[in-house]
Amino acid sequence: MRSKASLGTGPLADLSPAESARLMSVMREAALSRGRLPLPARPVIGQSWDRMLRLGLDPERGSAPRLLGIEELERRRQRTRLADVLPTLHSGLLEAAEAAGHIMIITDADGRVLWIDGHRGVRRHADGIALTEGAHWAEDAAGTSGIGTALAVRAPVRVHSAEHFVRAFHTWSCAAAPVRDPRDGRLLGIADISGPAAGAHPTVLSLVTATARWAEGELRLAHSRELDRLRAVAAPVLARIRGKAVAVDPHGWVAGVTGVTPRDRRLLLPRTALDGPVWLPALGACAVEPLPGGHLLRVLDTGADEAGELYEPGGAGRLVLDVRRPHEWALTFAGPSGTWTHQLSARHAEVLLVLAASPGGRTAAQLADDLFGDPTRTVTVRAAMSRLRRSFGAVLAHRPYRIADQLRVDVRRPDRREDLLPFSAAPAVARLREPA
Repeated sequence: MRSKASLGTGPLADLSPAESARLMSVMREAALSRGRLPLPARPVIGQSWDRMLRLGLDPERGSAPRLLGIEELERRRQRTRLADVLPTLHSGLLEAAEAAGHIMIITDADGRVLWIDGHRGVRRHADGIALTEGAHWAEDAAGTSGIGTALAVRAPVRVHSAEHFVRAFHTWSCAAAPVRDPRDGRLLGIADISGPAAGAHPTVLSLVTATARWAEGELRLAHSRELDRLRAVAAPVLARIRGKAVAVDPHGWVAGVTGVTPRDRRLLLPRTALDGPVWLPALGACAVEPLPGGHLLRVLDTGADEAGELYEPGGAGRLVLDVRRPHEWALTFAGPSGTWTHQLSARHAEVLLVLAASPGGRTAAQLADDLFGDPTRTVTVRAAMSRLRRSFGAVLAHRPYRIADQLRVDVRRPDRREDLLPFSAAPAVARLREPA
């Protein structure tokens, strides 16, 4: 769970907008002169300013505006699933934004502004700071802001007045929340309300966050209807199959099974097109057949499909654990029958990093000590490993817990050891950050 500070409260929460702006202005000057942000800044703001200082962003003006052309902007609008829930976002945000003299902003996952609506006068002021449709508002372009920082930390964020790194935005206040695709957890973009700092209220962050969750709920219902259609198609096909088979949608969600019971409702699929035999972490080798709205996966117990493509479960395979970039941790498998990549949660990244550093394996007590500094927390470890094995059953072994013996593991780390999973307080990760 994220701290309250990351959601818009903290040492500045009890101050008036004017008082917090003056305090942050003083702190900003201290940050620029000392190269870091002193307390009592909220952690989410301090960490963002540290990123901006390392990036060398101009604190007076940010970077030069980079606007999308009309054709590219329209292409992005048509491609995003946010277009499907735009009426929901309008319904939840626009009236409140206009009433407060603010504007509603929707961006894609790159921080490109797709839609702006709201108070006309404020929109004219927004043009003056390049807050327009097609503009780039990720942190590396605009510095600390509701949009850019919410993208960076993948969580709701309020940035008020002088909390903005770039001085030109100090008269603004913004509250932003990410919107994710419930099918795969992928970030779709940001919903934001921005406007003059003098008229801003901290509770607007709760409104934006609730509306983002509402939009995700609409997307979840749409996906449920898609799965129902796939189930209707897959049921008679599965009834005729002798052996093990699973019907899944393009994102791996299970719509029907025969002869096998997957541990989870969603299977990890390769990111490439499924046009041949694949090796899945939960099932092993599978032949792939198309279904309207999904795929039929036939489990190959013999290790060979009808086309003669062989997969040997005992053969060599390679795992790449990529923990170089914050919030973009990924596990990639490459083997005889294809590849797949899966984005990792913070906890799963920790556990897999510890296991990769311990090829001989770890007992539950050892892993509890590695992760929590407390070898008695074996129940917590077993629960975490159970969840991990639902997704990566064929990748992991147990007694002791380890990465499967036949797999070669490569870890891609940040250039600086101290940047390795900086969020983690696990003793084993702290040891891996120490100088060699």
